[in-house]
Amino acid sequence: MSTIVAEYSASTMSTGGPLIDLRRYADREHLLLASYAMHSRDSAGRVEHEPPHAYRGPYGRDRDRILHSSAFRRLSGKMQVFTGEMGTYHRTRLTHTFEVASVARTLARVLRLNEDLTEALALMHDIGHPPYGHCGEDVLSECMHCVGGFSHNQFALTIVEELEQRYHAFAGLNLSAETLAGQDTRAHKSEAAVGRPPLLEVQIVDAADSIAYDAHDIDDALQMGLLSIDSLSELAIIRRAMQRVREKAGNLPIGSLRQLLVHELIDLQVSDLLQVSVELLQTAQGLSAEEVRDAGIRVGHSATLAAERSELERFLFNAVYRHPRLIPVRESAANRVRVLFDVLSQSPSRLPLRFRRRAESLPLARVIGEYIAGMTDQFCDQQYASLEHSTAGPLADW
Repeated sequence: MSTIVAEYSASTMSTGGPLIDLRRYADREHLLLASYAMHSRDSAGRVEHEPPHAYRGPYGRDRDRILHSSAFRRLSGKMQVFTGEMGTYHRTRLTHTFEVASVARTLARVLRLNEDLTEALALMHDIGHPPYGHCGEDVLSECMHCVGGFSHNQFALTIVEELEQRYHAFAGLNLSAETLAGQDTRAHKSEAAVGRPPLLEVQIVDAADSIAYDAHDIDDALQMGLLSIDSLSELAIIRRAMQRVREKAGNLPIGSLRQLLVHELIDLQVSDLLQVSVELLQTAQGLSAEEVRDAGIRVGHSATLAAERSELERFLFNAVYRHPRLIPVRESAANRVRVLFDVLSQSPSRLPLRFRRRAESLPLARVIGEYIAGMTDQFCDQQYASLEHSTAGPLADW
């Protein structure tokens, strides 16, 4: 009997009524999940031992710890792609994260994977992003070149393992080994793309992230006038989605057309991934999660849709992320990050106390990068303004 199962067997909770036996949780997973899903009973546990919760499994606890973390709440103040005063419609990292979790849960449920683990991974996947969208990460990577650059995926691990302060007994959130390993896979994507694949739950969260941000970047860009339906219709995947829209709704005004296009674009990709994956996983019946990894099984889209998605992403990179309207906004945001980094490098006494203490045992460039990366867009603006109005004293902690 594994440690987790033994703990389940011994765990009960008194509520003034009947005792709740956590063996029922394991039984429920046995009934609902496929053999190749990651079952809670097989978890490798946590770095700091904790007794199991009376009525939540390990991945449900991970999900809730991430959801209630300070870093998760700060996602509401970080733009997904667009920065500056360009309207309130476009997505923040928080709304994007919920959209990814929604797609990922759908995939997990159809494929009979562990929804709690899937949701925990989805909610965690972007908490390491710095302020100002992609340009914030680019300039931090430049500033931190002496310590290997900056990775928002790696910083997410630093947040949940070290920087979050919610428990007196340990630093971080003390998440399960599987949730941490899933995020570590994101931090080392090139290595994870070859050799032994990650858990299926990790794979579908990565797919959900890609599906969501492509579709929603199109939605935001159309709404803000950075793209037109006509320019998008040059792409094969858009033509397919538009055909589905017309079959269902006929000719519509642009506003309604945009929303239906985004819906069909997501549905088209999710349906394709599920069709391919369901067929592939027929060969995995009876295999455990680890045996599926040993077998090298990777879920994904059909070759046709994968090629169409690559065409779409190349188009978005050039037509949206490098759009002339975004360049001055990105340059202004990048300058604020660069100035903050340079001033703090020259005057580390201006770091908040918590980060000054970290700098006693870690490279200063890394600590400054962590401090800036944890900021929201507005908080970064405020600290930049503080530099202009005061030449002494530490900046505020987030």
